[in-house]
Amino acid sequence: MSGFGNRVGRGASRVRRLLNRGDWVYLFSLLLPLALYNVALKVVRIFSQEQVPGAVGFLDQVRSDLLFNLGYVALWVGLFALFRKGAARWTVIVVFHVSTLVVVLLTTSAHFYYEATGSPLNLNLITMSLSSYGEIQGVIASEAETWMLALLSAVLFYVVAGPALITRLAERDWYMPTRTSRGPAFARAAVFAAAFALAGLSALPSTTGASDSFTRDALVNMFMTEVEKVRFADVAPDKSAALASERPPSQAEISGGQDKRNVVIVYAESVRAQSTTPFNEDMKTTPFMDQLAKNSLLATEFNAVMPHTSKSLTAAHCGMAPPLDTENSEANEDSLPSKCIPELLGEEGYESVFFQSATENFERRRELIENMGYDEFYPLEALPTEGYDMVNYFGYEDDIMLDPSQMWLQQHLMQNGNQPFLASYLTITSHHDYNVPPDFEKHRFVEDEQLNDYLNTIHYQDQFLQQLFQQYKQMGLYEDTVFVVVGDHGEAFGEHGRQQHDNVPYGEGTHVPFFVHDPQNPQPQRYESPSNHTDILPTLMDTLDFQIKNGKYPGYSLHGPEREDRTHRMSCFQPYNCLMSIKGDEKYIFHYGNEEEEYYDLSEDPDEKNNIADEQSEDKLDKRREDLLSWRAGVEEIYEDYRNRQEETTSEATLELEDTSSAQ
Repeated sequence: MSGFGNRVGRGASRVRRLLNRGDWVYLFSLLLPLALYNVALKVVRIFSQEQVPGAVGFLDQVRSDLLFNLGYVALWVGLFALFRKGAARWTVIVVFHVSTLVVVLLTTSAHFYYEATGSPLNLNLITMSLSSYGEIQGVIASEAETWMLALLSAVLFYVVAGPALITRLAERDWYMPTRTSRGPAFARAAVFAAAFALAGLSALPSTTGASDSFTRDALVNMFMTEVEKVRFADVAPDKSAALASERPPSQAEISGGQDKRNVVIVYAESVRAQSTTPFNEDMKTTPFMDQLAKNSLLATEFNAVMPHTSKSLTAAHCGMAPPLDTENSEANEDSLPSKCIPELLGEEGYESVFFQSATENFERRRELIENMGYDEFYPLEALPTEGYDMVNYFGYEDDIMLDPSQMWLQQHLMQNGNQPFLASYLTITSHHDYNVPPDFEKHRFVEDEQLNDYLNTIHYQDQFLQQLFQQYKQMGLYEDTVFVVVGDHGEAFGEHGRQQHDNVPYGEGTHVPFFVHDPQNPQPQRYESPSNHTDILPTLMDTLDFQIKNGKYPGYSLHGPEREDRTHRMSCFQPYNCLMSIKGDEKYIFHYGNEEEEYYDLSEDPDEKNNIADEQSEDKLDKRREDLLSWRAGVEEIYEDYRNRQEETTSEATLELEDTSSAQ
């Protein structure tokens, strides 16, 4: 035993000789607080979970952070020992501070992002945020509290100046580690080996069944997410289960519809079905919507294809799954492979307009609306704001759209008479951070303050909807108009540990209200099989008695028979975060290996509380997983194929123009 102790002592002595005493003080005055800070943030996240683990689970969930930080310490000890003097040492000192500054910023951002959303931060989101900071700075400001900014400022100051100050106190003189005597070569190699070994061990998955993305250190998880992205991007599943085998209906046309009626589509921002009265009779938030729904075609199991506004708008308007990316590629010029509702109706003489109470600057909304084929667009910037209140970082209260809507309708009637029109309205009041105008009387729906604020925004939105319908009645347009009301996505409040909507594959994030109100056919109808945003286009065309020719959209008209064997598929907004499918009463969720697969029997467990994946056969789970990966690959192929064909068409047109010019 004494021999072993002697060997350990000699090894420790060799490591100590790698650096001067001042170097050790300088390094550890920054690396030790950094490690404690990072681990402390992880501990806070662990104890903020709905189910706090026991001792074994706690060690499992903090293991990666401990190992990563130990590896980070070993790495810098090795670098300082390897580059001992001159320009190389100065470069190491600068990179030491800069990289530690980056580590602090990333781990702090990951911590607050998880606290706000319940989801891990990844590099894709960081890149997107940096490239569009002007669009999302309001979102960040809404979450940033004074103490957070004070904490971050203090941490950043210490990263820059702390080591010099601590070393000054310890050495009783100012000291910069610009020169170190040569240490044992074996010790240098051992330190580097330890650094890489510890980093590798920090990437190992959870041993207690916890979420790997949560268990891993925040930076390690960002790296592993990119590795997993490459792994799943190479999957080439059988496309027979996907929609890739059929080209999108880019040449579709409609015919019929002799009695051309007006169309109004209201997109209810962030409204989940369970928080509205038609889907929860105990929730008295939407009495007007409830009244409408009783005389409408209502889909009881309607879901978002992707819980994000621009994606839902694309799926609803264009009848197909949106691009599964965060680049907002649906707003790129000529990027939509299928004809959308405004273009189809426009070819039949419809004039179209889109109103929104939110800014046009977020996610290039103007370009997206133009891509869909709308004739006119009225975002917040085109609306008079005097007398109205700003309710969140994206826009003003929804009532701001009422007067411009009336003016547009009056002008349309004066100039075009009985020419039919399509008018769409996108609300914003119910978006995070859930504020109503100060003069709106709030109700107490639930005890939880944030959820109650959200429910009040829905209650406000219901009153906006009532005023909009009243406007159409007063103008004599109600009887000749078909109304579509639909949520773009839901909103989560920690029911499954997640907040808001982008990465929420559960009912609170995807199950939204949808109904078609036809004053000329006010019979209550219910469609109870799973349905989604791609069904809006065929359902609307069926309501208007239009037939679709020269192409087939993947969705189905809800006026038709129930399709109980149909599979509804969905993707989270962040790529390689999660996929979900519903077939009948069975729901499957795939987390790309970051978390365990989930399987729910919705007939017995509508709130998705009892994961019965362990009760399913491996073959069954494999088929559901392969089906989703196939669907994702199929959607991506459709958009890639369309882009390639557009580029070929453009190239051919350019060559023809050049040939014509040469001939002349």
